[in-house]
Amino acid sequence: MKPSDWRVFKFGGPVAGDPVGPAPRVRLVEAALAEPGRLALVVPSAAGDGAGPSEECRLTLGAARALADALRERGMPARAVDAREFLVTDSQAGAATVDWPETVRCFAAAAAGWGGDIPVVTGAIARNRDGGDTTLGPSGSDYTATLLAALLRAASVTIWTETLGVMTADPAIVPEALPVARLSHGEALELAYFGTRLLHPRTIAPLLDTGTVLTIRSSSDPAAPGTRIDGGGDSDPNRPTCVTSLENLSLLTIDSRRADVGRPVGGKVLPVLADAGVRVWLSAESTLGQTFSAVVPRADEARALQLVESGLAAELANGDFTLGPARSPVTLVTLVAEAMGRSPNVAGRFFGAIGRAGVGVRAIAQSAALRSISCVVDADDTAVAVRTIHAAFNLSHAEISVLLLGKGLVGRSLLAQIGEQSPSLRANHDVHVRVVGLADSSGAILDPGGLDAGSAVERLRSAAGNRSRRSVADLLPGLARLPNPVIVDCTAADGMEGLYALAFASNINVVSANKKPLALPQSAHDALKAAARSHHRGYSYETTVGAALPVIGTLKDLVRTGDKVIRVEGAFSGTLGFLCERLAAGEPMSAAVRRARELGYTEPNPRDDLSGLDVARKALILARELGLRLDLSGVALEPLVPGANLREDDPEAFLASLVSLDAAMAERVAGLGRQGKLLRYLARIEPGASGPRVVVGPVGVDASHPAAALRGAEAFVAFYTARYRDYPLIVRGAGAGGDVTAAGVLADILRLGQNVRGRG
Repeated sequence: MKPSDWRVFKFGGPVAGDPVGPAPRVRLVEAALAEPGRLALVVPSAAGDGAGPSEECRLTLGAARALADALRERGMPARAVDAREFLVTDSQAGAATVDWPETVRCFAAAAAGWGGDIPVVTGAIARNRDGGDTTLGPSGSDYTATLLAALLRAASVTIWTETLGVMTADPAIVPEALPVARLSHGEALELAYFGTRLLHPRTIAPLLDTGTVLTIRSSSDPAAPGTRIDGGGDSDPNRPTCVTSLENLSLLTIDSRRADVGRPVGGKVLPVLADAGVRVWLSAESTLGQTFSAVVPRADEARALQLVESGLAAELANGDFTLGPARSPVTLVTLVAEAMGRSPNVAGRFFGAIGRAGVGVRAIAQSAALRSISCVVDADDTAVAVRTIHAAFNLSHAEISVLLLGKGLVGRSLLAQIGEQSPSLRANHDVHVRVVGLADSSGAILDPGGLDAGSAVERLRSAAGNRSRRSVADLLPGLARLPNPVIVDCTAADGMEGLYALAFASNINVVSANKKPLALPQSAHDALKAAARSHHRGYSYETTVGAALPVIGTLKDLVRTGDKVIRVEGAFSGTLGFLCERLAAGEPMSAAVRRARELGYTEPNPRDDLSGLDVARKALILARELGLRLDLSGVALEPLVPGANLREDDPEAFLASLVSLDAAMAERVAGLGRQGKLLRYLARIEPGASGPRVVVGPVGVDASHPAAALRGAEAFVAFYTARYRDYPLIVRGAGAGGDVTAAGVLADILRLGQNVRGRG
């Protein structure tokens, strides 16, 4: 049957007692009347919680009369219509069931008296067959609107709310959630069933036979298009619609030990629960029915266990069935997508994303219509699971929440790069890097709303002495609740491994430019790596060797693909490379070091560079990436300057002490020059059949050596392998500087964003 020219509007928010009065509704009606067709209006229930059916009916009728009066004052013919004139239900107040045949009969008589007036119908109220007052319960006014639309065979029904439409996720969990432009009736039903608060299954049901279009619109932003719900939905086959989360549930599990397979446990359990009125939100059964899980409201957990124990008493007593303890609270997380059955790997992306986030899945289910896929997770994992799935299916930008440790040269450069790159990253790469916290040696601050990259350092300084400034460990619980949390360590501090372990245990990733945790004794190093793996957290540290150069990633790829590494050789320090070049140009040692410090190439105390210890740590990191097991004490290390100078703790005193070395260092460089060689500070790693050998120190190289061509703060690494035996694989480029290192750190952060989406 062809739809009529009727349109139904249902208004949100109470009209009676509304401080702004019915004026906003009147303006919407005036705009609607400019379009062709007849208009019917539904006002929401005006009663508060706890009101009885009679009180709710009285107040809601008053609201309908108030709006009808306001319309007539503006010259629009309108009349208040009491839905009890035609809406007939059973006697279950608060959740009444509509008697459709009787409602259709009564409606024909009621509508005949409307004439050309705009009917302003009371929402959520009805009467039973004996004339008593009843109410339709949750979303009753929306239900009234779609029932009225079905009775009128209306072309459309619009529900005006305070939201922009059906959202891609609960905005309380995913702040960046967006309104969905279009849904099918089937998707809307699925979303309503699985917990989307804006929709109720009863609201959608009356529209299925008539094909009436339902639109969710925002009364606070009437220009916004809202969400259109119709028979076709979104034609894009790759576009999932929403992620829902139904919380405060319990998971029951029953196992069968019977030898006769093929007699499903669920066939015994579900009738027991259904007969007692316990709602089962999800049930999952193994292939042969030997294990059964049911998700029920947490409030019904104790009753459900008692029902199963009494209903299956015989099977439990003889050991055929075993009833495990309930797991609660849990959350049912669901992805809804009309075209999911026609798109490959939806389930793989769904569970892959959750797995990468370290979320344990307790039960799974997929709808028979292939319109949704669900999993049960622990309540504590709700936010992580919803945000992860939301990002994985491109429903929003992949948001990375960064707590930055260190506001030195690298930290400040990273803040600047995040600030500069954020618009491009969001527009072109669907990644939003948010700095939510900052810490230095004296304390830390965390702002879940985000810190402005340009003013974060000043905010940390101004928080000194305030309660908002705390230790980093204190901030981890708050950080863990944010989307894709990551600690970014741009310090050179000792003892960070303990903080990393706490972060991993809190489901927080770590990106680090700090070499010291990776140079710990072998057992502590292994424990740190194991902590990251056991908690399924990312630990990225590409910049610990070669700043932004892809040194560690290249070595990992060689090892993973089965190449045999014969030798790794390189100038791992752009700082020492710069010094060697300046010495070759005739600049005194003391002056060259001061210049390197001014350019930001050195550590805060240049002694840490000239000791060679930094290079030794880098060599140890690469050796361990090769699978070699050794400690820092196993690295043969020769500093660039004598040990007596290295005993100076004060940076200025250390720099002053270098003047005494100027003459000797100049003679050393000149002597190498007479041999046709250049001074370079190199590391060499040789796995060797008889045991690993790692050597770090200053050497002379001839013109054919890869290190001879280095300029300024360049670094290089040469990989001699079975595949690259004659012509080594060389990685070369800038190896020092705050901007370069910060760029490498940012690249590690962005790889986390790629992993969230299941790419890269």
